[in-house]
Amino acid sequence: MDMHVPSALLKATRNPAAFDTGPNIDFFCSEQLSATYNSDTRAIWLRLDPQPRPSFNPELLRDLGTYCRLVAETDARVDFRGEERPVEYAVLASATPGVFNLGGDLSLFMQLIEAGDREGLTRYGRACVDVLYRNYIGHGLPIQTISLVQGECLGGGFEAALSSDLIIAERSSRFGFPEILFNLFPGMGAYSFLERRVGRRQAENLISSGKILTADDMLHLGIVDAVVEDGTGETEVEALIRRNQRSRNGLTGIARTRRRVSGLDFQELMDVVCIWVDTALQLKPRDLKLMHRLVSRQNEIGIGESVH
Repeated sequence: MDMHVPSALLKATRNPAAFDTGPNIDFFCSEQLSATYNSDTRAIWLRLDPQPRPSFNPELLRDLGTYCRLVAETDARVDFRGEERPVEYAVLASATPGVFNLGGDLSLFMQLIEAGDREGLTRYGRACVDVLYRNYIGHGLPIQTISLVQGECLGGGFEAALSSDLIIAERSSRFGFPEILFNLFPGMGAYSFLERRVGRRQAENLISSGKILTADDMLHLGIVDAVVEDGTGETEVEALIRRNQRSRNGLTGIARTRRRVSGLDFQELMDVVCIWVDTALQLKPRDLKLMHRLVSRQNEIGIGESVH
């Protein structure tokens, strides 16, 4: 997949003359997604703000696709108040307090499954793995990717975090794949990403247990790279970037080497999506009832209920 087609600079979303002299500038935003460039760290901060619930709905996936194409097509070069600046880091984070992301659009899944809509399920799965694969390969550019997890990180949200080179988690964050509770499995990269991080046995244990684990558990397993105190995530990510600046060229080369050696390609992800679709279409009414309960839980979280 050719991801390296520079054509222009990423442009700010507002009149540059209206900006103050700070290091941040917004260059892409939608109702559910915002992206801010920090000139000091040369990092893009992409923040998810899905509505009405903190999950990957089709509109958010469309916006993420647009963002990914902009980064690739502009060669990750930002127009920073009239100066061309490079993007060296891409940070994935959330704008929803207490939640990184709860995963797939279960309400949509139920509609598509009940209608027997194989094409609709496949289209959704492809949209997911398209943006996760682009993040996984650093948009085909010398970019290191970081996921900052603050809060609940479940299902497809966990898959999104796993697509980054590094995962930094605040201590109260929780991780898990609840899909097995309604007789399904996470089909948008979980097995592929986890197997390459921690091996087959640990990957299958995590996916099949349905257990919710802490950030410290994830650190012990080697899935999370660092655990930081609550409320310090942004500061710690910036500090990490600054510490790595002198070694950035070598670290970027290591990241590219890891991707090459891991052998994960887009077709593998799509093949798993097809298996996921086959499995989803075999769900029974009892399974869909359990899925409906999780949709209700996502709705409660979406209107501001604390998550514990």
